[in-house]
Amino acid sequence: MVDNAEKLCPQKHRQRTAQLMQRAGYAAVTAALILIAAKLSAWAYTGSVSVLTTLVDSLLDAGASLLNLLAIRHALTPADNEHRFGHGKAEGLAALAQAAFIAGSAIFLILQAGERFSNQHLVENSSVGVGVMIFSILTTFALTRYQHYVVKETGSVAIQADALHYVGDMIVNGVVILALILGYYFDLPWIDPVFALAISLYILTYAWGVLKKALDMLMDRELDDDERARIKGLILAHEEVLGVHDIRTRISGPDLFIQFHMELDGAISLAQSYDIAEEVDREICQIYPHAEIIVLQEPYGIEVQKNMLKNKESASSATAIPNIEATSGDETANAG
Repeated sequence: MVDNAEKLCPQKHRQRTAQLMQRAGYAAVTAALILIAAKLSAWAYTGSVSVLTTLVDSLLDAGASLLNLLAIRHALTPADNEHRFGHGKAEGLAALAQAAFIAGSAIFLILQAGERFSNQHLVENSSVGVGVMIFSILTTFALTRYQHYVVKETGSVAIQADALHYVGDMIVNGVVILALILGYYFDLPWIDPVFALAISLYILTYAWGVLKKALDMLMDRELDDDERARIKGLILAHEEVLGVHDIRTRISGPDLFIQFHMELDGAISLAQSYDIAEEVDREICQIYPHAEIIVLQEPYGIEVQKNMLKNKESASSATAIPNIEATSGDETANAG
C-alpha cells in the first residue's frame, strides 16, 4: 500500500521567521536611506566621482532593499487556492528587476568615470568624504551583523544575498577612502576616476550574481550535492527505512521543498508506514525548519522491479525493430 504524506514544519517557527525577515528588510531600507543622505552631502562637498559611485550604490541599495522587503512580504503570504506552493518565487522575480537596474546604473557610472578621465580635477574637502565613508562603514557593519543573525535563524536566501551585498559595500567604502587620500594628499587627479571605474566593474559583477541567484530560484535548481547527501543521510538514519530514491529539492523564497520516495518493509500496515513518514518528517524539520516535505512510501525492492521491467521492455523493443526491417526486406525481395 502506498501512502502520500505531505507535512508542514511547525507554524510557530514560520511566524518567527516571517517576523525576523521583515525586521531585517526594514533595517536595510532605513540604513540605506541614512547612507544616501550622508553620501549626498559628501559628494556636494568633495565633487569626487568615487563618492558619487558609492552614492549611486546606496541608491541602488535602497531600491533593492525596498524591492526585497516587498518581495519578502509577498513571499511570506500563505499558500492559497491559486498558489498551492506559496508565493516564494516573488523573490526571484524581484531579483531579476534588481539585476537589470544595478547593471544599468553600473554602466552609467562607467561613462561618468570615462568623462572624468578627460576632465581631471583634484578632489576638494577630502576630510569630509573620508569622515562620511568611515560613518558608512560603521553603519553598514552594524546592519550586516544583524542580517547574519537573521540568516542564521531563518535560512533566508534573500536576506543572505542582501547581506553579501552590504559586505561588499564596506569594501567599496574603504576603497573610496583610499582614493580620496591618494588623490588629495599626493596630487593624483587620475586616481579618482580609476577607483570609480573599478567600483563600477564590481557593481556589474554583483549584478551578475543577483541574476544567477534569481534564475536558480525561478528554474527550480536543486540543492548542492552536499545538502542532498545530508538529507539522504537523515532519511536513512531511521532504522525502519530500507531505502530512498528520487530525492528532489528546490527553493522558493523562504521555503525549501523536499520530495522523495521512501522504501519500507512491504509487510507493515498503512498506519505504521504513515507513522514512520511522520517521524522522518520531524527529523528533517529539526535541521531544515523552513522545509515543506512530501513523502511517498513504497514497498522495499519495488524500484528494482520497475527498473528490471523497464530494461526488459527496452530490450524487447530493440530486438523487434531489426525483425521488422528484415521482414520488410523479404517482402521487397519477393515483390521484385
